[in-house]
Amino acid sequence: MREPEKLRPIQSSRQDHSAAPGSLTGAWRTLSLHHLFRDNILMDSKSEFRWLLNGQIALAEMLAAIEAARVSIRLEMYIITAGPTAERFRQALVTACQRGVTVRVLADGLGSFGLPDSYWNDLRAGGGEFRWFNPVSLMRLSIRDHRKILVCDDSVAFIGGFNIAGEYEGDGVQSGWRDLGMSIRGLLARELAEAFDEMFAGAEFKHKPFMRLRHSDRQKTIQAPEARLFLGAPGRNNPLKRSLRQDLKHASNIQIMCAYFLPPWRMRRDLGRVAQRGGRVQLILPYKTDVPFARMAAQSCYRRLLVAGVEIYEYEPQILHAKLFLMDGIAYAGSANLDSRSLNINYELLVRLTDPALTQEARELFDRDLKLCRKIELESFRRSRTVWERVMGRFAFLVLARIDPYIAMRQFE
Repeated sequence: MREPEKLRPIQSSRQDHSAAPGSLTGAWRTLSLHHLFRDNILMDSKSEFRWLLNGQIALAEMLAAIEAARVSIRLEMYIITAGPTAERFRQALVTACQRGVTVRVLADGLGSFGLPDSYWNDLRAGGGEFRWFNPVSLMRLSIRDHRKILVCDDSVAFIGGFNIAGEYEGDGVQSGWRDLGMSIRGLLARELAEAFDEMFAGAEFKHKPFMRLRHSDRQKTIQAPEARLFLGAPGRNNPLKRSLRQDLKHASNIQIMCAYFLPPWRMRRDLGRVAQRGGRVQLILPYKTDVPFARMAAQSCYRRLLVAGVEIYEYEPQILHAKLFLMDGIAYAGSANLDSRSLNINYELLVRLTDPALTQEARELFDRDLKLCRKIELESFRRSRTVWERVMGRFAFLVLARIDPYIAMRQFE
């Protein structure tokens, strides 16, 4: 496979597109990122972060950014489902091609399996490029690209839990799935563009032998005093997983919201220990879910966590798909859940933030959602669980926490 050409250099990456239509709620926070480095040191750089409070806001702002783009668009999605939402994005991308913008789209081969390749014919005809990440094959089915990234003109990026599908168009309370994201401007947007280029170039998913025993070159930490970008990938020593566990161990006030909850036993132990030593641990997990099997596995962990003093709530209004991790003055946002797939198997990303205003906004968001949840009480939970539910929960745990990672790592050899 021939490596694609690099996207042409950005001539005006400091253009201000902030007045584009679709700019909705949330205040920008500018963080001076001195000494931001990976292989070298970049001085006096800035990134700006803003919470996108639900999928409806996120998708509207993403479309506005595509319409405002003048040089390049990079779109990476786990799921793109044919329908009115995807059609708006496709038309915006085709129109961008027609005005001379370089457009590249990457979709996961399994996540977007229902989307025909011909869906992108108009994009290709206009000069854009589309690729499937890891096209479906039984011999390498397990390793997936779960990241959600849009980068326009190397200057503005969007990350979060939302895919491009109709179920994400809503506020997560009255309609649509409950989701969350973040808009990023500046240097970290350019780093996300580079991360996209690496995935796009390796979309066929060819790798060296025995990769499960190696440190993947796609596992990266892009570090700054106020923000870190973690790029997780299959293989050993996932930096995303290491950072989450390190922050969990030392925190006294933990709030976690995620769609799929099945952390490794060390993380479950850490959560329990925080509660036992007098800290507060609150989990918002789904009551309604698109993957009932995953909820069964999560509920098999409830009893021990509740006994340790962890507070568990289930979000009732709509399907919960948001990913948010808060530990004292630290906030994480991105595509990863707290389960075996996100921490060990999938390609994922998280941004770690320490800005007090941003973390406070996230805690207020969490507290608002907490009011829409039902609290799980230990005794009532014990009484309500039938023998069949307990058996199915243990079976789901075995499949998702043991068998699935084992198969995935064998396919990654």
